[in-house]
Amino acid sequence: MDLRNVAIIAHVDHGKTTLVDELLKQSGTYRENQATTERAMDSNDLERERGITILAKATSVEWKGHRINIVDTPGHADFGGEVERILSMVDGVVLLVDAAEGPMPQTKFVTSKALALGLRPIVVLNKVDKPDAEPDRALDECFDLFANLGADEDQLDFPHLYASGRSGWADAELDGPRKNLDALFRLILNHVPAPAQLKRKDEDFRMLATTLGNDPFVGRILTGRVESGHIKVGATVQALSRIGQKIEQFRVTKITAFRGLGQQDIEEATAGDIVSLAGMTKATVADTICALAVDDALEAQPIDPPTITVTFGINDSPLAGREGKKVQSRVIRERLMKEAESNVAIKIADTPGGEAFEVSGRGELQMGVLIENMRREGFELSISRPQVIFRDGEHGQEEPIEEVTIDVDDDYSGAVIEKITGNRKGELVEMKPAGVGKTRIIAHVPARGLIGYHGEFLTDTRGTGVMNRVFHSWAKHKGSIPGRRAGVLISMDSGNAVSYALWKLEDRGKFFIGAQTPVYTGMIIGEHARENDLEVNPLKGKQLTNVRASGTDEAVRLTTPVTLTLEQAIAYINDDELVEVTPTSVRLRKRYLDPHERKRHGKK
Repeated sequence: MDLRNVAIIAHVDHGKTTLVDELLKQSGTYRENQATTERAMDSNDLERERGITILAKATSVEWKGHRINIVDTPGHADFGGEVERILSMVDGVVLLVDAAEGPMPQTKFVTSKALALGLRPIVVLNKVDKPDAEPDRALDECFDLFANLGADEDQLDFPHLYASGRSGWADAELDGPRKNLDALFRLILNHVPAPAQLKRKDEDFRMLATTLGNDPFVGRILTGRVESGHIKVGATVQALSRIGQKIEQFRVTKITAFRGLGQQDIEEATAGDIVSLAGMTKATVADTICALAVDDALEAQPIDPPTITVTFGINDSPLAGREGKKVQSRVIRERLMKEAESNVAIKIADTPGGEAFEVSGRGELQMGVLIENMRREGFELSISRPQVIFRDGEHGQEEPIEEVTIDVDDDYSGAVIEKITGNRKGELVEMKPAGVGKTRIIAHVPARGLIGYHGEFLTDTRGTGVMNRVFHSWAKHKGSIPGRRAGVLISMDSGNAVSYALWKLEDRGKFFIGAQTPVYTGMIIGEHARENDLEVNPLKGKQLTNVRASGTDEAVRLTTPVTLTLEQAIAYINDDELVEVTPTSVRLRKRYLDPHERKRHGKK
């Protein structure tokens, strides 16, 4: 069967997963009466809740005698490690661009990786039926983007289609028949070359492992594209590390290939196929699975280095162990090591003492997803404020700079520019009207300056602004950047918070807790209205007397507390504070719970 391997790349929420749904339907993957779900490729619970793709996944469709392997890639730069590995398995890319928004930062990140690998793009202008769509402008911006990223002449001579993924059509002309996606199927078959590996069918078997999975019945499963030769179930092969060192020799117990949304057992895989192998016990991502006669490992795609680090520690608060079962440092370490094995963009290091672990990754969202997964598995953790990773370069100490693209109402653009270019040491690159009373601002800002800014940004723009960010470059250290200006309200006692006490303290600031919430000494229960920290007593009840007079029995009406999400909490804290994460709660606390300890370390 004629074979094509293609990846679909797009910015978050540009309709990538919805388009894959329609490709599956129109290729006959589903039975006529089969129950289907929206965004079928977003199989992870977190992906469905947040509406983003986190894990790269493959599927396969058959269309008129041709097989097309489609890889759905994450649209967020924090999950770039998934993108860099998965692009080595395909021969072409479909770039999906919202006809109203045009190419966005995450599009730019993934596209640069695809162009660097020499892949020829197909541009699909999606959502052209939206009232604010400007497909011609979006197409011009795509060309400019490719040119800026150093595309060659073949890549700049890209074909394009107009489409609506939700309505299930794609046409070469804007006023086409708008019936189905046949034009996209045909363009993939005509523009994407057949795998070059097909010419190496007669050589020794070699495959580069790009993703790692686990099955309770067969154990470790490695997925990748067969680079040469063929492999049968029962064959004995070996695993080589990146430097060619032999890791293990094993017998292949199972081979599965992607067929629709599922995987199907096959007896033999040949060059060009994307398959999963089982039987290994040690081999992992970026290793080469090959015949016993092969000595050289395949070259793995380099992964960009991490830019931030977060310290994961045990939960040592007075409420530890009440809501989660996995609280020991040994169990936390095992889980983090397992994550680092399958997620090559994450690095784990032990801290002195062994009670905490430094986890380095691409961004706050990637860290937030890892922590959220762990808390759902029953872990209790204490998380530090994210720290940016510096490096020594030609300018001395260098720090990561991010390119920030902001779409904001015209009325709020001044406040946003003032915040970004002021204390946060950003540089304004471009400012232009984005239509319908909005302004697009592009700036280069130190990654340090963006930690904790998102909540402030939503406040400044009354919740209407949209901010996207992507790693841009390394630059000379920009000097000190002030952190959070407001102080916090700290509980000075342990117990359950009392409504009357919170009511009396409301003029001191805003609270993160409500009545009857368990608190302990050193726990942060709110934000102070001033810049200093303040210890308060949320347990103090009303003094009861015999006096009955109007005014003494006022009804207590509490302001609704501010509920911080996991990512907001991590971005909110200062260096001397921690986030306590359990399966059911997210709490803030001071690093030193004892007030005398806090004062001693504060003086230092």
